[in-house]
Amino acid sequence: MTQSPAPWWKAATGYQIYPRSFCDSNGDGIGDIPGIISKLDHLRDLGIGFIWLSPVYRSPMRDNGYDISDYYDIAHEFGTLDDFDRLVAEARARDIRIVMDLVINHCSSDHPWFKAACATTDCAEHDYFYWREAAPDGGPPDDQRSCFGGPAWVWVEDVGKYYFAMFGHQQPDLNWQNPALRREIYDMMNWWLDRGIGGFRMDVIELIGKDVDARHYYEGPDMHRYIQEMRQETFGSRDVLTVGESGAVTARNALEYSGRDRGELDMMHGFNHIHAAWDPDLGRFGPSRFDLVTHKRILADWQSALADDGWNSLFLSNHDLPRPVSYYGDEGRYRTRSAKMLAVAMYMMKGTPFLFQGEEIGMTNVVYERIDQFRDIETLGQYKDRSAAGVSDADFIAGANLHGRDNARTPMQWDATDAAGFSSGTPWIDVNPNYRDINVADDRQRPDGVFAFYRELIALRKTYATLRDGSFDLIEQDHPDVFAYVRALEGERLFVFANFSDEEVSIKTPAGLYAYAHTVLINTDTPVTVSDTITLAPYQAVVFGMD
Repeated sequence: MTQSPAPWWKAATGYQIYPRSFCDSNGDGIGDIPGIISKLDHLRDLGIGFIWLSPVYRSPMRDNGYDISDYYDIAHEFGTLDDFDRLVAEARARDIRIVMDLVINHCSSDHPWFKAACATTDCAEHDYFYWREAAPDGGPPDDQRSCFGGPAWVWVEDVGKYYFAMFGHQQPDLNWQNPALRREIYDMMNWWLDRGIGGFRMDVIELIGKDVDARHYYEGPDMHRYIQEMRQETFGSRDVLTVGESGAVTARNALEYSGRDRGELDMMHGFNHIHAAWDPDLGRFGPSRFDLVTHKRILADWQSALADDGWNSLFLSNHDLPRPVSYYGDEGRYRTRSAKMLAVAMYMMKGTPFLFQGEEIGMTNVVYERIDQFRDIETLGQYKDRSAAGVSDADFIAGANLHGRDNARTPMQWDATDAAGFSSGTPWIDVNPNYRDINVADDRQRPDGVFAFYRELIALRKTYATLRDGSFDLIEQDHPDVFAYVRALEGERLFVFANFSDEEVSIKTPAGLYAYAHTVLINTDTPVTVSDTITLAPYQAVVFGMD
């Protein structure tokens, strides 16, 4: 029996584009689709196989596109449907697919569905949302808080009820228990798939099966049934990629989403390795609690859980997270080296890599001094809540500078000209002042630059089947500074070592490497001598290959 070829996305590397901040083609200070098209050769040269495109649908942009007012149109700031179709075609010509962000847990309060629902209870659209009567005292049905600050229940005078909004008040949650709503969503998904997109990344998909009365929001009782139905009605027979985002999924239940016999999704974006470094009380806005031993254990748990079924997504950053170099590495003296080291540590594992724009040149966090410099709806909402609780501006801003979502949203740094080559106008959010030193034009002309290293790493993943299909075994699991593991397939072994510290570190050479023939496949720094020990320079990473 002939074995089916591996899906295209198992050998591909993804690249997330946050359109508002990627490239502005018309000088209005906002990135757009023609701007993305103008930079496709950059991504082709990098070796990217698909683009995860953050939402470009029509939106009032209160949450930068994650509040959709029309699923069938493009936001005017970003362009037109013709521009989008051209993006799909131009990307395909470079062997790059476009994976759209699918935001279907909630929509915008400007969506016609919600406007109709607020006008009368006597319309089909009213039941597309969660409505509840006021509590006996006239207040909200319960004390649930929204993710972006304030109560999760919002009063509408015209209908005399509260609606539920898990995120912002202008992002009402959709009631997936309504079959007519689900039909609307499936028809919309098929409309986009018929336009030739390469799949969907599904925003907070773990929330669609919620039971609001039981306050069972994450991975609710109907979630898997709805995802299975979605697959049957839309993408199940198509050659596309489906990625679910979930803050609740763990290695223990990941196969419930992505197991080959589940009929659901191809892979999940899980955040266990991210959330482990967050303060248990203050979340992303508290001090970092990053611990490499914990980090390694979590990633190894996922590798083990999906060793023979399902598939991993590999990422350290996205539009909601700080820049990896600033958070896990060294944005100063060792910025370039630590950017390369993080790439090796994360993307030599089994799974599909997801780079975020700017990661390929080692962009860093921005440091803001005033709250009015921030643009993120979550940061500003949490600022109000924390200020009311007595947190000082200085303390809050320090946390936001470390963890806040605006770090990922400063404009892409293309060159050293004004506004970093992002726009000929005034950018919608301040450019990181270090753009004159850190930019694509400068980095790409350096043979030892971050871009050249990422290109080498991505090519390596395409060359070695062991990196796609090989087993994963963690070594040096208790070492506080070194992330080391072995990938193996049919007698070939690849040894990966990454030093997360700013000091030289020596470790015992694993059995099977010392005294046997080996080659260096990729190295971030000076040559490494293999004897009974291996010594790594600060933030160095190296991969050895053995047959």
